[in-house]
Amino acid sequence: MGILQLDLSNRDHRKEFLELPFRIYANTPQWVPMLESDARLMLDSKKHPYYQHSQAAFFLAQEGGRTLGRLAVLDNQLGNQYNHASEGFFYLFECENNLEAARGLFDAGCRWAHERGLTSLTGPHGFTQLDGGGLLVKGFEHRPAFGMLYNLPYYSELLEACGFVHIYDSESGYIDANIQFPERIMELSERIQQRRGLHIARFTSRKDLRKFIPKLKDLYNGAMIGTEGGIPLTDGEVDAIANQLLWFVDPRLVKIVMKGDQPVGFLLAYPDISKALQKTKGRLFPFGWLTMFMELRRSDFLNINGAGMLNEYRGSGGTAILFTEMFKTVKESGRFKAAEAVQIGTENDRMQREMKNFGVDFYKMHRTYKKDI
Repeated sequence: MGILQLDLSNRDHRKEFLELPFRIYANTPQWVPMLESDARLMLDSKKHPYYQHSQAAFFLAQEGGRTLGRLAVLDNQLGNQYNHASEGFFYLFECENNLEAARGLFDAGCRWAHERGLTSLTGPHGFTQLDGGGLLVKGFEHRPAFGMLYNLPYYSELLEACGFVHIYDSESGYIDANIQFPERIMELSERIQQRRGLHIARFTSRKDLRKFIPKLKDLYNGAMIGTEGGIPLTDGEVDAIANQLLWFVDPRLVKIVMKGDQPVGFLLAYPDISKALQKTKGRLFPFGWLTMFMELRRSDFLNINGAGMLNEYRGSGGTAILFTEMFKTVKESGRFKAAEAVQIGTENDRMQREMKNFGVDFYKMHRTYKKDI
């Protein structure tokens, strides 16, 4: 068993890293590939905004001319400065059911991290807070929402055998469009908005939404304050995320809670395009964009991936406003039969309990692991 650290300037190295998942999931109909352009960007230290403040290393496990596994290890220096920590992250882990290969990858990753002064590895955790994270441990029979991670059931066994321990879980909830949302919550939301001088801003065009992007960055970073392990988004990261989302997001599905002309809360939803990604293998060109465009128009499944309020508005009914807008978004569209509320932490037991009472079925779970090094 040999472990190769990628030379990112080597085209063959990059190709082998990017193609491995297609072999591992060749017989897994639920798996959804990343957008090819996004996957390639992660290996481009000159273009991905993450590398403006941090570093990463990529590894392949190989035996007899075959690649058995891959791993990315991240030294997010901005995040560690913000959180006064020395934590490394791992991401893009894919591996055959081969413990020797997995151990070789994580041993190499831990050595790289230790040499950089990092004291632990946590993950799966992406390049930004908005990348899908966690290892899937429940809901293998379902196709993942766009941007969320999917893996085979044995992955958790490999991680635990390599010395990783479970630190927290997040769950994704299935919302049927026919759920009867409590009238009292809607009434509470309206009263709170009137009492606190809040209103919901909506967008009708991508042009209007793009103009609002700088405020969304400040809103997201403000909403993150007080959340353990949060990492702020930089201008470059926000631009990259915006360029990705704006070509397929429906502006009418983005809701912003406003206090006067200042945003204090947000809800981001968009049509699910995972089926199109499966058909095109993640490629937009030469004709994948057309398949994506058609799927955007006919998809009847909605992803709700991002909601938050500034700290001073979280209490006193802020949650009721987000709940109400979440269910309104599913209902008002008319075309969506169901939605998925993506990755709500199980430590937020009050929100989960309330959503379950509304009829939300938490049908997927992702688990985050950590290892001291």
